[in-house]
Amino acid sequence: MKKILFSLFVLLLLVGCTNPKLESNDAEKGYTDVSVKEAKELIDTKQELIIIDVSPIYDRGHLPGAINYYVGDGSLDEAIPSLDKNAEYLVYCHVDAAAILGATKLVEAGFTTVYRLEGNYAAWEKAGYPTEK
Repeated sequence: MKKILFSLFVLLLLVGCTNPKLESNDAEKGYTDVSVKEAKELIDTKQELIIIDVSPIYDRGHLPGAINYYVGDGSLDEAIPSLDKNAEYLVYCHVDAAAILGATKLVEAGFTTVYRLEGNYAAWEKAGYPTEK
């Protein structure tokens, strides 16, 4: 019986850690998830907003004005010391895991205003907003 209860506890713990519905709120994450529409408004109203694409396929298409610091090869880590921690950043990728990692790295480095684009590049493109190659 103890083995069954322990197994159920471990299973619930694992499911809870991977279930996107159980994600922490923005204050706990340190960055703010924004919709495509909200991201477009930020870009249109905040001229100083820095857009970071953390993907390895930046050349296939990216948001206008985005800079590429691929999170997977350490480029973002190398860039962090040279970036202004008080500036505002919008981070995205082509997959959630990389975008979340990129936003988290900025927050952990002490950046004060970090946004993460929900749905990433695909959602931006699907909304019909401009892209660059």
